[in-house]
Amino acid sequence: MKFGIFYEHQIPRPWAPGDEHRLFKEALDQVELADRLGIDYAWEVEHHFLEEYSHSSAPEVFLAACSQRTKQIRLGHGITLMPPGYNHPARVAERIATLDLVSDGRVEWGTGESSSRMEMEGYGVDYMEKREAWEEAVRECAKMMCMEPYPGFEGKYFSMPVRNVVPKPVQTPHPPLWVACSNRDTIKLAARLGMGALTFAFIDPAEAKFWVDEYYETFKKECTPIGRAVNPNIAMVTGFMCHEDSERAVAQGLEGFKFFGFALAHYYITGTHVPARTNIWEAFQSAPPFPAVPYGGIGNPDEVRATLATFEEVGVDQTIFIQQGGNNRHEDICSSLELFAARVLPDFKARHEARARRKAEELAPYIERAMARIPPLDQPTQVEPIESYPVLMSRLGVDITQLPKRRHMGPALDQIARSVPGASAN
Repeated sequence: MKFGIFYEHQIPRPWAPGDEHRLFKEALDQVELADRLGIDYAWEVEHHFLEEYSHSSAPEVFLAACSQRTKQIRLGHGITLMPPGYNHPARVAERIATLDLVSDGRVEWGTGESSSRMEMEGYGVDYMEKREAWEEAVRECAKMMCMEPYPGFEGKYFSMPVRNVVPKPVQTPHPPLWVACSNRDTIKLAARLGMGALTFAFIDPAEAKFWVDEYYETFKKECTPIGRAVNPNIAMVTGFMCHEDSERAVAQGLEGFKFFGFALAHYYITGTHVPARTNIWEAFQSAPPFPAVPYGGIGNPDEVRATLATFEEVGVDQTIFIQQGGNNRHEDICSSLELFAARVLPDFKARHEARARRKAEELAPYIERAMARIPPLDQPTQVEPIESYPVLMSRLGVDITQLPKRRHMGPALDQIARSVPGASAN
């Protein structure tokens, strides 16, 4: 089993000048440390307007910074919001490919729809159509990364003409595809579409077995890939704080993990929010006791190892740690990662290669069958030329004096005039 760390960039109120700056710098230090320690993945969300819960609205910037401070760790979008109201698919393809280039091919391409009113209405995304918009955008974005040129698309949620989307990623045909999952129905959707499942439901190992079994059963029977490759993997998110003293681990990490769940529920289920006014941390502090949650990776090394071993036994491919939650301290996060790497991680590393080999052998015929279901790319045989505006105007007999005045175009007007026979820049 592999391990990842997860970032929402949480910052509970009250805020002081410099708090966001410190938060991002500390997160970069944590990712750099995790890379040195042998942690496999660093995942970064995309959220908008979700104060206190997530100040991560530009994950591509943070992950690009991580790419220059690390050597081995995989850099995961957990997730990119794909409905075109948030991100045009061509812009996603450009950003994913660029990050893959600057990181030497270490990108994991997580995708999702979103479901908070705060975000969706802020960007004009229709709640009732978000699943279809996500699916259309993911399918076409995957094509953009491997077609030369992309033949264009007339869809329900976005359209664009033929273009060659550049640059292309290091990983071909595109980085591994994932989708955010919060219930068993979306787990099965991920399997049917050949995507890795990023599960954001806090479940115990016994329940995890049913999720894992359903995922792989569905993958084997029904997989028709949405992308140009398959990524049969299931990852589960859990809390994390490791200390030699179990009580200290709980004291350092459990409140932050509970705030993570409380703030998530505020925006997605139970809350009413006044932008720039509501204080979620204050509401959390005064709320009734938070329901019991699985401790997951919170405890001493022996407790953490035992819990994670049960995830490994039921077939979870990756456990992702929420260590930066609430007011969890940077120093505690770093010492926790170091203790985990020294006392827990080596056992899992030693077993992983053999387990991965057995999994690859078991899935090989099903992967081959799924790949055969990917329709061939409809590469255009003839691509129409695209004239620059001055050339188009000249061909159409338009007088260049109809262009914007010199005060708008400056020296460009003279260049256009010289390039179009008979044109005047007056």
